[in-house]
Amino acid sequence: MNKNIVRNVIMVIVFIVCLALIIIGQKNISATGLMMELVGLIGLLTLLFIYNHRYK
Repeated sequence: MNKNIVRNVIMVIVFIVCLALIIIGQKNISATGLMMELVGLIGLLTLLFIYNHRYK
């Protein structure tokens, strides 16, 4: 039970960080901004993969 709570908290924190990377990267018009957006997108897709894999 504690393992699931810790895992969910970590996933929420990673989600917030990835979302922040996308938002900050969008405001930054340069190659750095694009890289920030791509890292955020990869993070969100990874979270989605983990979530779907758990309920498969």
